[in-house]
Amino acid sequence: MKNKKIIIIIAIPLLFGLIMRFLFDSESLAALFSVMSVSFILLVPFAIGAITIYFSSIESVKGLGYRIFMPWVPILGLLTLTIAISMEGWACWLMALPIFLPAASVGGLTAGHFKLKKHRNENTYISILVLLPFFVSPIEQLIGSIPGIYEAYTYIDIRADRSKIWNNVTRVKPINQEQDKGWLTRTLGFPRPVRAELNYNGVGAYRKAIFDKGLVFHEDVKSYVDQRSMHFSIKANPYEIPSTTMDKHVVIGGNYFDVLDGTYVLQQLSPNIYRLHLYSHFKLTTTFNFYASWWAGWIMKDIQDNILQVIKQRAEQ
Repeated sequence: MKNKKIIIIIAIPLLFGLIMRFLFDSESLAALFSVMSVSFILLVPFAIGAITIYFSSIESVKGLGYRIFMPWVPILGLLTLTIAISMEGWACWLMALPIFLPAASVGGLTAGHFKLKKHRNENTYISILVLLPFFVSPIEQLIGSIPGIYEAYTYIDIRADRSKIWNNVTRVKPINQEQDKGWLTRTLGFPRPVRAELNYNGVGAYRKAIFDKGLVFHEDVKSYVDQRSMHFSIKANPYEIPSTTMDKHVVIGGNYFDVLDGTYVLQQLSPNIYRLHLYSHFKLTTTFNFYASWWAGWIMKDIQDNILQVIKQRAEQ
């Protein structure tokens, strides 16, 4: 009997989460619901936590640790299930968990409050908590997302000749896996850089930055000062990227995340040491840019740091 109760406590909120995942990612309901929304990343795990505690026994709920951590079990179960059936990828889940887990705990604590107080309207209050995503999401979708443009800035100091550094900036020869130091992008399963090609040095030149898994950045040089600076626009065509390369919610050039431009600046610090600056700008279009911008910034800086490390290593050889 006890095992049956545990299954119910886990299965019902897990099933609720799975249903919500289907509804919020349904194209036919896109006007009302979206996975890339505050309603989904905050209120759905909040509701999962509330359901978990609602079906738990009063003896278990008396434990503070139980109210905080038991809601994590169906969340982790949802993670495992959606990855197993290829509904979601590792990248999205790793970025969502820092919000999903605390939100589920808050839901558990809220439901636990009503349960321990033995409030006569407990069922009503729990029902409202569970239905919150349905109430809030249409309003959020009506308001719409506000696009935001952000900058990722990185630099590295290199001891080498200016010309040698610049040759490695404009054209990046093939990068093998041993030279790839992008730990964050590798963990998230993002494509790794392979090489960069430039047809000529100057304004109007075309540069192609090639990553594995079919990702290509098409770059047009907008300003150029030889061995000093190069600014270029960046375009990633999502239709060129195989569907298996990146999750559709984080695909570059998609509905939510895009890279706009990049700039290299080579600054002389001393006769033999130069500082290579790399700036980029990216655009986010979500209702939770306040959180998504942190991850996008970390990802862009990881990519840029990786490229700068390769340039430094080759220039100093």
